[in-house]
Amino acid sequence: MSSKKNTNTRLVIQNKKAFFDYFIDETFQAGISLVGTEVKSLRAGRCNLKESYVIIEGNEAFIAGMHISPYEKGNIFNKDPLRIRKLLMHKREIIKLLYQSAKGGYTLIVLSIYFKGAKVKVLVGLCKGKKLYDKREAEAIKDMKRESDRNSG
Repeated sequence: MSSKKNTNTRLVIQNKKAFFDYFIDETFQAGISLVGTEVKSLRAGRCNLKESYVIIEGNEAFIAGMHISPYEKGNIFNKDPLRIRKLLMHKREIIKLLYQSAKGGYTLIVLSIYFKGAKVKVLVGLCKGKKLYDKREAEAIKDMKRESDRNSG
């Protein structure tokens, strides 16, 4: 009898603003510590990542600024929507993130949240902020691509 792992993934939310505001150098996958009603809200897609970022304290990583709306049918079990949540990562990955984020203006941003099987996963990006002219250049390239697709199709 073979045990087959469930590898299907379903995207819950993606931080599109992060892709516009930052250069993403490296990404890391992490688990997240949640309570039951928060998982149910995520399944309903009720989450906001706009102001979320990762902080590292000691040998632990946490997400701050992530808003998970309270579950409608949950009552006393609902937690604070903006509470700080612990990331589940290996110690060596956290130390690597700490050293890389400390050098040269890097920050840790939450890029997306998705379900991998029954587990909730977070994609964390090691990012460097874009300047205004970088954003304009990226927007111009996207407009040219959109225009060429429109003319060819």
